[in-house]
Amino acid sequence: MLVPNPLLPGFHPDPCICRVGEDYYLATSTFEWWPGVRLFHSRDLANWQPIGYALTRRSQLDLRGTPDSGGVWAPAITHADGRFWLCYSEVKSLTGPYKDVCNHLVTAPSIEGPWSEPVRLNQSGFDPSLFHAPDGRKWWLNQRWEVRPDGNCFAGIVLQEYDPGGQCLVGEPRLIFRGSSLGCTEGPHLYFRDGYHYLVTAEGGTGWEHAVTVARARDIAGPYEVSPYHPLLTANARPECRLQKAGHGSLVEAPDGRWFLAHLCSRPVGVQRRCILGRETALQAVVWPEGEWPRLASGDSVPADTVELPGVEAVGEAASDAAVALPTGGLGVEWNTLREPPDGSWLDLDSRPGWVRMRGRFSLQSTFENSLIAVRLTALRCTVGVTLDFAPTDFQQTAGLVFYYNSRAYHALLLGWLPGVGRVLRVLSADAMEVREVVPLGAVRPVDGPLRLEASLADGQLQFGWSRAEPGREVSTVGPVLDATVLSDDRVIETGSWGFTGCFVGLCAQDATAAGPWAAFTNFRRTETSG
Repeated sequence: MLVPNPLLPGFHPDPCICRVGEDYYLATSTFEWWPGVRLFHSRDLANWQPIGYALTRRSQLDLRGTPDSGGVWAPAITHADGRFWLCYSEVKSLTGPYKDVCNHLVTAPSIEGPWSEPVRLNQSGFDPSLFHAPDGRKWWLNQRWEVRPDGNCFAGIVLQEYDPGGQCLVGEPRLIFRGSSLGCTEGPHLYFRDGYHYLVTAEGGTGWEHAVTVARARDIAGPYEVSPYHPLLTANARPECRLQKAGHGSLVEAPDGRWFLAHLCSRPVGVQRRCILGRETALQAVVWPEGEWPRLASGDSVPADTVELPGVEAVGEAASDAAVALPTGGLGVEWNTLREPPDGSWLDLDSRPGWVRMRGRFSLQSTFENSLIAVRLTALRCTVGVTLDFAPTDFQQTAGLVFYYNSRAYHALLLGWLPGVGRVLRVLSADAMEVREVVPLGAVRPVDGPLRLEASLADGQLQFGWSRAEPGREVSTVGPVLDATVLSDDRVIETGSWGFTGCFVGLCAQDATAAGPWAAFTNFRRTETSG
């Protein structure tokens, strides 16, 4: 069966794939979103089920104050010695010439956990991985970040032995690969086959020039020779390709000897070619004859829109979280929070059956204490709605529906209050840290009682609306059509910042008084129509 790419639509970047028997597992980056490192399982490479997260405890991950697009980068998952091994970077700052990074390792007897407390191993760069050599030794790899003004900040891939008994790195780190002419060498994964060590790296940066590079050496320390079919994968200079920014890949061998490459990609929309859904996960078939170099099955380096997966009869929608319900008793795998786990001080899932209650805290600009739960946006066309019961008594209290990229980029439909007026609907739009009131304050005065808040997204255009929370009520639009493409890596980079995530849609509450009423939400619906 021809299976369409991407396999994991929406914000699912930096995929790392491995196989254990008949089961495939895949991990993706989560950056500032909680919990950390999203995990998937599949038996056929086509249908992927989200099975939870590896970093689910405060003792494992502290993201409070983490900058936008900091946090958990590039997890690398492997299985050896009856355990799962997961390496990842935790990025504490990324502005200016420096990258303040802690590289960690956690392990678990099962993919469901329990995952161990992190072991911090080094901080010389990012994107760590662990190679289990045939002789039983273990080797740690990561990108080395250079801060000298006359140096290449992407200084290459370093290798160091890992001692599992002491849970530490031993010996001196060795620079084994400086990269190809594409530059920006990162994301290393090492494989041993037919007497060669194959080093797979990401290169070219995470934008339009992104690529996957393969090099090999007899000795693990090199020297490494770049493939004559370089690069293995890229959409660079191919604007006609549907899947752009293709890179950061990892390889997996199926039980029947076929090989596949999991990699990230993005799908631009509009004349400005911005990627609202962020960096997604796709799969390519690879041919790898004995003693030869791996190549895409197409014979080209261009990412294909489909991948041939024999034996697959149907592809479901579970991987895209198409059916999302409000959580009860605890947040499910579809829902995420920002920078910290939910707790009863601001999120109540139980006291009002069928409703989620939320106590407002800091603003959407904050990197601390955001009262927000959200799901990934996974299609370019969708409608979203939720019923809100909220009675603010102060102008500093708001709650509602938000399309959120980061603290500098979002569109929100919020129910608030004005003295002498009462309840009002507000539309806040943030772009490059500039926040606008799109609708004149007091212009939209909804009726008392619960309201239905709605939004419609179509290929980069976003329209908010509202109605009474009663069946059959006509929806009234609120404000103009908004440019949803500002909710993208591309727009954030245009404004001189960094962005590596994707758009979420969620429920939020803000309260500068710290004493206002709780907002209650029910009947959340997200209906995707295409994309």
